[in-house]
Amino acid sequence: MVLKLYNTLTRATEEVTPLNGKEIRMYTCGPTVYDFVHIGNFRTFVVQDLLRRYIKYTGLPLFHVMNITDVDDKIIHNAMESGLAIEDYTARYTEAFLEDMETLCLEKPEVMPRATEHIDQMVDLILKLREMGHTYESEGSIYYRIRSFPDYGKFSRLDLSEVPVGGRIDADEYAKENPRDFVLWKTRKEGEKYWDTPFGPGRPGWHIECSAMSMKYLGESFDLHIGGVDLIFPHHENEIAQSEATTGKPFVRHWVHSEFLLVNGEKMAKSKKNQYTLRDLLVRGFNPMAVRYLLQSVHHRKQLNFTLEGVEQSQSALTRVNEFLLRLREVPDDFPGDTRLNRRVVRARSDFVSALDDDLNTSGALAALFQLIKEVNVLLERKQVGSDNRDHILGFFRDANRVLAVFDVEERGAEDDQVMVLIREREQARFQRDYQQADKIRADLLRQGVELEDTKEGTRWKKRSVEN
Repeated sequence: MVLKLYNTLTRATEEVTPLNGKEIRMYTCGPTVYDFVHIGNFRTFVVQDLLRRYIKYTGLPLFHVMNITDVDDKIIHNAMESGLAIEDYTARYTEAFLEDMETLCLEKPEVMPRATEHIDQMVDLILKLREMGHTYESEGSIYYRIRSFPDYGKFSRLDLSEVPVGGRIDADEYAKENPRDFVLWKTRKEGEKYWDTPFGPGRPGWHIECSAMSMKYLGESFDLHIGGVDLIFPHHENEIAQSEATTGKPFVRHWVHSEFLLVNGEKMAKSKKNQYTLRDLLVRGFNPMAVRYLLQSVHHRKQLNFTLEGVEQSQSALTRVNEFLLRLREVPDDFPGDTRLNRRVVRARSDFVSALDDDLNTSGALAALFQLIKEVNVLLERKQVGSDNRDHILGFFRDANRVLAVFDVEERGAEDDQVMVLIREREQARFQRDYQQADKIRADLLRQGVELEDTKEGTRWKKRSVEN
């Protein structure tokens, strides 16, 4: 296993190895908690989790930091409109994001720093930049002079000949066609939360936050920085400028960016009323694992067209996999195995890993799984799958699920064994033409949330939520 990722910095696919020879150190841009996080953001967060899981799968130690932006223009504006302190306003949406992470089976990073808890680090960084001549003050705010950093624009391939001289951008976000000096520290405004600093009261600009937090936990240079393509400029360009101007060292070795998510072929926007949160989809009755499956089913550097029909298709794909695993578990222990099938499982595992090694190619990895399912289903119908084959295949899917985190790979417990006992009693009742008893067992199981399906291969069962 040799993981290679496309590096936005070099525009090449490169092997990922620890800079310090010990562990991969990774920073991911987390949410700005001014509202519930929408699925466009969650596409990036799912990709980040997928990469996190696969790095661990390869055996490399990982130290992962994801920030929470809990102060910026939108947060301050929304908090003031709601009459809440920003701490109270952001607490609600921070908690909602953590709940959504758990719902989508996103692993928690080792550290999740909040911007407002790292003001001292931001102030220190701004002071260093000021001492080195990279800043200037205007009307109480501190700005980064981009022309003081010769490499500015190389990351996002900007043409600096078109940059207006002396222009300043005070907003946390600005249009790509208008690159100018950006704000590091904003002077205090009436009604806004502020912090006292050596250069006056105010609050940080957005870009300085990630530089300060990432370098605090990961050092002046680290391995991976992950985000959506919308962050390449200005956010990541500005992170590089202010970080490398301070340290004189390369900031990040590998930059990984996931492409935009479209909704029904259009850019997602509130004005178009096509912006979904995870909670919107759950209210519609969708399985969160189907949402995760869809968000990671397309290569992260390709645009994903999100549709409700696509979620339904993802649910069908998951059902197909989970029913296959259920059927596979029913292979008796005394069935003889086939070494040729075990070799086929080894090849599928190799194809799965090779796809993910190749720039986290999830579509290729899923293809390896479904091709194996197709072949094994034929053998299951012929009763040519032995217990040894069963264990090899289940082991492969358990391992695959350590990365994909969407399949039902749990072993049968005592409760499931009781279900199988009742199914066998029902089969015996049907054999004896006692259809009243057979129907009673089916109804009893349905009340317990177990749905039966009679097929030519035998009776299959699925767990369903029990209505109150």
